[in-house]
Amino acid sequence: MAQAREERVRRAVAADLPAVRAVTDAAYRPYVERIGVVPQPMEADHAANVAAGKVFVTEAPGEPVAGLVGVAGLVVLEAFADHLFLDSIAVHPDAHGRGVGRRLLMFVDAHARALGLPEIRLYTNASMWENQEIYPKYGYEIVERRVDGPYDRVHYRRRLL
Repeated sequence: MAQAREERVRRAVAADLPAVRAVTDAAYRPYVERIGVVPQPMEADHAANVAAGKVFVTEAPGEPVAGLVGVAGLVVLEAFADHLFLDSIAVHPDAHGRGVGRRLLMFVDAHARALGLPEIRLYTNASMWENQEIYPKYGYEIVERRVDGPYDRVHYRRRLL
């Protein structure tokens, strides 16, 4: 029974803010040097996103990940009329390989379907090549590559209908 509780994805609350910041920072910090700029999720207004109901968190299955106050991963989502935008997905490096990212991507699919939205859109930095290997495995296709300010982004979509 405890594991089912640990594996669920839930809407973040204000008490989760320190963990949301910590997980986002730990997940994206390794990319700062590679892309030459701070990744946008690290500079997001986490408090505003949590207050707006855009952040969903999950814990790692099994033993808690040290120092994370239970949160091992999160997604930041925004619903639009024709799609769900996956603004950010972050898994703490200590939770890699434990199914956290897969569970979050499955949640994003289910959330989009529950909202009646036909597709999910996201982008990743072109230098985050690990992500470019992962997203196609979950049914995401490249739509375009575009430079937005200092960010070289690869845009993806996943059609649900």
